[in-house]
Amino acid sequence: MIRNDSSTIWSPNAECARPEELRQQQNASFKGMMERLRSVPFYQDKLEDAAIRMLSITLDDLPGLPLTTKDNLREGYPYGFFACDPSELVELHASSGTTGKPVVVGYTVGDIQTWKSMMARTMVAAGVTRTDVVQNAYGYGLFTGGLGFHYGAGQVGANVIPVSAGRTDLQILIAEDLGATVLCCTPSFALYLAGEVEALGRTLKNTRLRIGLFGAEPWSEEMRGRIESKIGLTAYDVYGLSEMIGPGVAYECPIRDGMHINEDVFFPEVIDPTTGQVLPEGAVGELVLTSLGRQAIPLLRYKTGDLTCLMPGPCECGRTLRKMRRIVGRADDMLIVAGVNFYPSNVESLILGVAGTTGHYQIWLWTQDLRDYIEVRIEAEPDCRETSERDSVALLVAARLRDNIGIRMIVKIVEPGSLDRSVMGKAKRVFDNRGEK
Repeated sequence: MIRNDSSTIWSPNAECARPEELRQQQNASFKGMMERLRSVPFYQDKLEDAAIRMLSITLDDLPGLPLTTKDNLREGYPYGFFACDPSELVELHASSGTTGKPVVVGYTVGDIQTWKSMMARTMVAAGVTRTDVVQNAYGYGLFTGGLGFHYGAGQVGANVIPVSAGRTDLQILIAEDLGATVLCCTPSFALYLAGEVEALGRTLKNTRLRIGLFGAEPWSEEMRGRIESKIGLTAYDVYGLSEMIGPGVAYECPIRDGMHINEDVFFPEVIDPTTGQVLPEGAVGELVLTSLGRQAIPLLRYKTGDLTCLMPGPCECGRTLRKMRRIVGRADDMLIVAGVNFYPSNVESLILGVAGTTGHYQIWLWTQDLRDYIEVRIEAEPDCRETSERDSVALLVAARLRDNIGIRMIVKIVEPGSLDRSVMGKAKRVFDNRGEK
């Protein structure tokens, strides 16, 4: 049990609030947010009926209010969803825009302070203190990851090294020579970095690294175990998205069984991705968030595309903020092969449970003679050299995939370091070439 004091919890009034107190605070913030939405063109018509009863509206009315999608935000490009005067903005970020126009998000002074506070909670929950040295290997720039962790570490009072993504040689130097104690990056980059150090005949276990804050992509419990064993730190999951604020929407506490949602700022729902029906606790669906504390871009019932469930019951750590399960994938990332539905994370968890493989893999799909095929390419561990040994590993992985997912997959064990790495951001795992001529 964590004591309710500022030395162990960043914001005890919110993180350990009684449910009725939190709900009262949320409803007050929700009414203020609804008033701000009336200045956003997209919401003006959609909320006409709600505006009539604005004085009495509460979060209980959410299921009857409209959903907001990423496509809606793109249609409002660049400033159509802003609820403040441009002169109030102090920072802008944007998504990469790989599937269309980028989504532009803005921050007022108040938004930046909220972001700092949410990230400070996140880092303190993992054990970060002002005596730590934070190696921030998230990308800086329009991507919110780098600055989000930078702001949080600064709020805690820790020493931040803004190394950003990439530059493996520099990452190793910082970890070994500058005394970094906290590593912040994507889980795929953490595994990549550990492998690069091992290739040099060294290990990150000899450094002072003790805490890892990883996010920005789905990752499995097996991936956590692999990272911890290779680096010698304790790995924590962090969740966020630029449309809400960036990283800092939800975080793991020391119990590491689900992530606490910062409910005083982000109100969660889980819905059926197809019907939009709100699902009960424990049911897996698409996470929907309403931003209660954003000034520049308040969003109502935003469909995140991420699949999870809300967890019932209190947490052993003493925090009363609701928890959600780790992200199992994205609604649009589900693969369907021969009528079987599964996610890349299902494949990852099965691969990492087999000795002789690394955490680096790719899933390739193609169609031949009207039939879909799927091949999983997995890098061998450096000490898994013999052809017979690799064949045995491939057969074992194929059997696990068939038995657990229900479909036959071709498994190919490839040379260490032969699969492309993504050292600047999220790892690309799936290459779906079906439908291509």
